[in-house]
Amino acid sequence: MKAAQINDYGDPSVIQVVDTDTPQAQAGQVLVEVHATSLNPFDTTIRTGAMKDAIPLQFPVTLGGDIAGTIVELGEGVEGFSIGDKVYGQANVVAGNSGAFAECAATAVGQIARAPENLDMSQTASLPLVGVSALQALTEHINLQTGQKILIHGGAGGIGSIAIQIAKHMGAYVATTATGQGIEIVKGLGADEVIDFKSQDFADELSGFDAVFDTVGRDDFTKALKVLNRGGVAVSMIAQADEKAAEELGVNAFTQQTRATTERLNELCALVETGVVVPQVGKVFSLDQIQEAFTARESGSVQGKVVIQIKPQ
Repeated sequence: MKAAQINDYGDPSVIQVVDTDTPQAQAGQVLVEVHATSLNPFDTTIRTGAMKDAIPLQFPVTLGGDIAGTIVELGEGVEGFSIGDKVYGQANVVAGNSGAFAECAATAVGQIARAPENLDMSQTASLPLVGVSALQALTEHINLQTGQKILIHGGAGGIGSIAIQIAKHMGAYVATTATGQGIEIVKGLGADEVIDFKSQDFADELSGFDAVFDTVGRDDFTKALKVLNRGGVAVSMIAQADEKAAEELGVNAFTQQTRATTERLNELCALVETGVVVPQVGKVFSLDQIQEAFTARESGSVQGKVVIQIKPQ
């Protein structure tokens, strides 16, 4: 089978599409024929070696996490799924799987779920990490309630765009940061208030919020704590929480580690099938264009998720 692998850390040029052996489904795993996958910032983090001390890799490594496809093999002990089922979820190497950027991926059965019936595979592949990240933060860490006010920092990004939709469905007032074309995108998703981060400082514009969901990181997460009421909750996908600053302000701050589980993916699927969540696909590439896909995503030239179509629709 074909797979996009790296033998060293570096820029997109280190990724090579090679012929390699098809993985087998081990106990507790399924083998998925991957129809489509998508790029996430974590894929760049792994490829560049930014986490090589914390997550050492044994090369060659097949990159990628998000998958959408069809089960073609069941490992020992797998229940609840059958060959031929259309599924979506995660297949990241760092979670003990075989990697998503390939024609087939072996992954733990607890990291997949039935795919939404109202989407094509490219749309479905754009959702697992960003959708579960938004859902986990809003429902589990923040426990967002109707009528509360939340700042979603980075609303036009992959996670932020899904978070806006879910937060509005939960009855919250949503402020978000964006710029350029992203401003119209987040307005279209239902944001109540938009801060253009190139000309405005959200910390000066906003106050009295119950929650912050940060998808940008840097020093903005600590600054975002200041928009919260005492007792408010802030969750970041990237930045490490400044516990001292949070304590001084009387707020709670967390750094989230997303876990794509069958239960969360099922909950996301229900939101998709009822029209609450609509995928935001920006551009579709082929597997042979994997270097170009990474370059496009990392340049910021694509609004929405970058998808890799592996099997024709």
